[in-house]
Amino acid sequence: MSEAGKGVLAMIGACIIWGLSPIFYKLLSDVPPLEVLAHRTLWSFAVFGLVLTLQRRIRALPQALAGRRALLLAFAAALMISGNWFLFIFSVQVGRTVESALGYYIFPLVAVLIGRVVLKERLGRAQILAVGLAGVAVAILTLGLGVAPWISLSLATTFGIYGLMKRWTVAGPVVSVTAEVALLAPVALGYLIWLGAGQGAFGHDAVQSTLLIMAGPLTALPLILFSYAARRTAMSTIGLVQYLNPTLQFGVAVLVLGEVITLWHGIAFPIIWVALGIYSWASLRRAASPAPT
Repeated sequence: MSEAGKGVLAMIGACIIWGLSPIFYKLLSDVPPLEVLAHRTLWSFAVFGLVLTLQRRIRALPQALAGRRALLLAFAAALMISGNWFLFIFSVQVGRTVESALGYYIFPLVAVLIGRVVLKERLGRAQILAVGLAGVAVAILTLGLGVAPWISLSLATTFGIYGLMKRWTVAGPVVSVTAEVALLAPVALGYLIWLGAGQGAFGHDAVQSTLLIMAGPLTALPLILFSYAARRTAMSTIGLVQYLNPTLQFGVAVLVLGEVITLWHGIAFPIIWVALGIYSWASLRRAASPAPT
């Protein structure tokens, strides 16, 4: 198998894990989302640290945090990814996984908008149309449900800003993510210590404690697979395969978790899918175009 083929398989694996993860976090519904987040942070730090140690790259960790700019970028990225993780866990636990799926569907379009506003990137007509359609879908949900889909918008925005921070980060994906969770780990540990043995969920039930530990590998593995794919596969291909994640989330929400799809969701989701189709077509067309000489 070619390296590109291996990269596609790795990306599919990452998206399957992400897409099916609502089932896992639903099993932890009895644990407050902030406590789940703390364990997810600590155990993922342990996994990432082990991976870097085995790769003999652990010395790259302090280098990723050396200097004021690198430290600030890592801290900002850590805030964004921890906020994203918390919102995802919260949405699953309160039965709003459909909104989570919508957030990851509209993320590419939010990323385009961030690129235009922050990086002053020029948008083609197809991209403008796609972003506009996403805005229409959000407006329909807001008017129909009487409240903005804040979980969806927050998930898409935090992940979009996280991507912007990673664009400016010099360290590689695994090293930089390890640096981010390293900054968050003391806070997570302090919170769990503050909870105390009497209030915290860990240690009182073997199954629940095992699930909390497994949140670490479940976080680390798809990110490592994504990093592997990104080095071997065209970004246009990765962009298309990543839609497998919210599609599986949507399927899990409806078929496994029994969440209800309203009429307004039934109108908004097809509009988002059309917008993503236009966006993907424009991206593939741009990738296939010969570079200017």
